[in-house]
Amino acid sequence: MKYALIGCGRISTNHITAAKNNGLELVAVCDIVPENMEKLLAKHSLENNTEIKRYTDYKQMVRDNDLELVSIATESGVHAEIALYCIKNRINLIIEKPIAMSIKDANLIIEKAKEYGVKVSACHQNRFNIAVQETRKALEADRFGVLSHGTIHVRWNRNRDYYDQAPWRGKWASDGGALMNQCIHGIDLLRWMLGDEVEEVYGVTAQQFHDYLEAEDLGTAILKFKNGAIGTVEGTVNVYPKNLEETLYIFGETGTVKLGGKSTNNIDVWQFADEDTADGERQGLKEATSNVYGNGHTSLFADVIDAIKTDREPYVNAVAGRNAVETVLAIYKSQKTGKPVKLPLKDFASIDMMGEFDK
Repeated sequence: MKYALIGCGRISTNHITAAKNNGLELVAVCDIVPENMEKLLAKHSLENNTEIKRYTDYKQMVRDNDLELVSIATESGVHAEIALYCIKNRINLIIEKPIAMSIKDANLIIEKAKEYGVKVSACHQNRFNIAVQETRKALEADRFGVLSHGTIHVRWNRNRDYYDQAPWRGKWASDGGALMNQCIHGIDLLRWMLGDEVEEVYGVTAQQFHDYLEAEDLGTAILKFKNGAIGTVEGTVNVYPKNLEETLYIFGETGTVKLGGKSTNNIDVWQFADEDTADGERQGLKEATSNVYGNGHTSLFADVIDAIKTDREPYVNAVAGRNAVETVLAIYKSQKTGKPVKLPLKDFASIDMMGEFDK
């Protein structure tokens, strides 16, 4: 399957690794900074491979090659623009989070993917963590009983050096803040686990220590679900001196699970009324990861490849990507208006937050 990557920054190495692990034919890479492409290829011992074409214009890359699958791993603000161009050229996509920066663009990606008959996956790779998969199986087997509530804590550190590496970070048009960039994976898991259908969101965000950014470095929220469950969110990049945890709690009438580690990759608590013979193995499970991105990219790529071959929806489809974006945008809108926000969200974009934290 002919594959190309658009965007060769921080996360791109995970995409190349996943592509190699799944036997994809890497046809081309694209980045507006040529040096980024060469650094990435060298990292994977591909710098001397002349068959891999290099582009600084993604449209030219699409025109020049017969591509079946493309990853979009650019700055967030151009995800939707690039995605819609690729979709109209009937190319299947894996889009790094967030899939878009407005609810309008996220909905358009879903609509156009159906119209042009292509598969689009949102790159929420933590859904493939072993701990997350075990929790999902327990949920689908009704082991939790009636759901009470769930909580996601993303307690990380991002210092000035991180933001200086890429000037698009922390800006409303190109990135958003801690919730849209760092915490959206956890928000995706919380919404997915608690039934996906959110009725109302109340959020408060702040800019505590990063006054050189436009966006928030701390976000908190309460989510009311249609099934009666309550979700709470705490996401921040203000933890001193380094990343502390990404922790997901799910509480039900007959079950309690706490997933911990740096990226919900461990099972810290696993307790159910209907004890299972395998429960002892699940309690204390730790999936080794080399970074906060976890190991899920390879599994996500494998799923998308199979979805293309068998003509089915990807496990993490564009609707999942839209739902995560919608949740973050609803928190932003609640901060802006000071009021709870009803879902579905009709029309809101990260740029509507411009000036929110101006002193």
